[in-house]
Amino acid sequence: MQKGQIRVQTENIFPIIKKFLYSEHDIFLRELVSNAIDASQKLKTLSSIGEAKGEIGDLRVDVVLDAKEKTITISDRGVGMTKEEVDKYLNQVAFSGAEEFLEKYKDASIIGHFGLGFYSAFMVAEKVEVITQSHNVDAPTVYWSCDGSPEFELYEVEKKDRGTKIVLHINEESKEFLEAFKVKGVLEKFCKFLPIPIYFKDVAEEVKADDVEQSINNTNPIWVKKPTELTKEDYENFYKELYPFNETPLFWIHLNVDYPFNLTGILYFPKIKQSYEIQKDKIQLYSNQVFVTDEVKEIVPEFLMLLQGVIDSPDIPLNVSRSYLQGDPNVRKINSYITKKVADKLEEIFNKERSEFESKWESLGLFVKYGMMTDEKFAEKANKFMLLEDTANKFHTIEEYKTATEHNQKNKEGKQVILYTTNPVQQDAYVQAAVTKGYVVIKMETIVDASFIHNMEMKWENTSFVRVDADIVDNLIDKQEGNESVLSKDEQEQLKSLFDVKPAELHVTVEVKGLSTETPPVVATRPEFMRRMKDMAAVGGGGMMGFYGSMPDEVTLTINGNHPLYQSLLKETDTEKQQKQVRNLADLALLSQGLLKGGDLTNFINRSVEMMN
Repeated sequence: MQKGQIRVQTENIFPIIKKFLYSEHDIFLRELVSNAIDASQKLKTLSSIGEAKGEIGDLRVDVVLDAKEKTITISDRGVGMTKEEVDKYLNQVAFSGAEEFLEKYKDASIIGHFGLGFYSAFMVAEKVEVITQSHNVDAPTVYWSCDGSPEFELYEVEKKDRGTKIVLHINEESKEFLEAFKVKGVLEKFCKFLPIPIYFKDVAEEVKADDVEQSINNTNPIWVKKPTELTKEDYENFYKELYPFNETPLFWIHLNVDYPFNLTGILYFPKIKQSYEIQKDKIQLYSNQVFVTDEVKEIVPEFLMLLQGVIDSPDIPLNVSRSYLQGDPNVRKINSYITKKVADKLEEIFNKERSEFESKWESLGLFVKYGMMTDEKFAEKANKFMLLEDTANKFHTIEEYKTATEHNQKNKEGKQVILYTTNPVQQDAYVQAAVTKGYVVIKMETIVDASFIHNMEMKWENTSFVRVDADIVDNLIDKQEGNESVLSKDEQEQLKSLFDVKPAELHVTVEVKGLSTETPPVVATRPEFMRRMKDMAAVGGGGMMGFYGSMPDEVTLTINGNHPLYQSLLKETDTEKQQKQVRNLADLALLSQGLLKGGDLTNFINRSVEMMN
């Protein structure tokens, strides 16, 4: 029998491990099961090259909970360890003191650092026992134990089966891990796709004779297979396995690259609502099929964080807990690779199945627009398949839209004008007026569209976005100044004086123009720039946005001098009646812009009822 001390030169390493080595205590189960998987995989490798003799049999990992005895036992039938290996991996792992230990292993990112992962057991256990038998049949079975102090025991015992059994005596602070649902939940979270079957047993649970033993993991997830081996149903079934309560995804991308880095995985485009909500089901990161984290913002481009699925890469550098990514060139390469794959897939679907692409645009548009705002390389590719849907529900690429409107939608500066509506119902009168003139009005209704418009105006040359209610459509093109007003100059001045209304918190400008007789008698418009600034301020913009937000709304009331209503209104001899009619016309125009509020709205309602009487 051998007794000794864990070789630490200056200080006890265990308090350091318990506090700082891992960010979450349930990681211990992942580490110990991962070690068991590694031992099994290593035995397979040794057997395949003839270095392990005899039949390897069915390889499996068993996790047994005994709440009464306050133990969790993890057993495998893998490669096992000799006495020398136990001394090397368990006793010498901490040979340099706590600070140097953490420095040495901070970049550990692969499963298989047995001693490193093994010591996570002391976060939850007051005592750890190890019984191990090497695949080398001539080696004795070894027993090792430690109570969390630098002292350990190591001696030979009677022959046991090949493999390693680790018994954790759970401490009082960690008794939550004596609950079956807790242990099983941790296994299902971290070990769901490990390549060796894992079985969980609660000794307190009665086992019936006809109960079929089931592993808690899928040992052969589809991302480790070749795309040519998989069907549409395979991908959809795997998605249901990951997210059982979600609708069928729009489509998916199978990642499979081995140079200049190793990366596999499947990314799904889920169905999402127009309201744009953060997804609770995130992309899961794995390392050799071991779950690491679902915080993958360094790996996956920000605009694709709405995607779902899995990424598996042994080349992503992780810290000792494998929970936080560290800056590394590979991460940037993987980020760029995923961006390219997504852009290529979207372009492929657009080119081959445009009608299907259009039918999914309501969900896809959020990804594409967000990507174009945040990623220059993606934007270059996306210009080919980014769609603009008009109010007649027809889709255009940006080039198609420009071609269709080239001759009649340019402003005085020669810029191509993209007319848009943020609310086709509320802005229907303006939309109809524009469509009647032959203009094409685009729907921009999602929460990302305000930022998208601002962003694209900076990226697309000679292009200007103008909301359909930002100007009189007759004045869109320099060549189309509109008709001359049938009113005399005196009549025009008289109307301007009558329409000198001052609603609360509004800065109103009045003008008279000769518009078509189909145009309403008064049209309210808001300057595009000021309205945008106020809209941005309303959603939390600071600085100059806050300054614009505090300014009164600017609105122009354009009186259609050619509307026949004014022929009678100007001849009205009842001054009070005339003023009420004028104010109602002005209020109707303001109401169309949502600018009639509070007391002004109440007065409008009361006045309208009175005029009807």
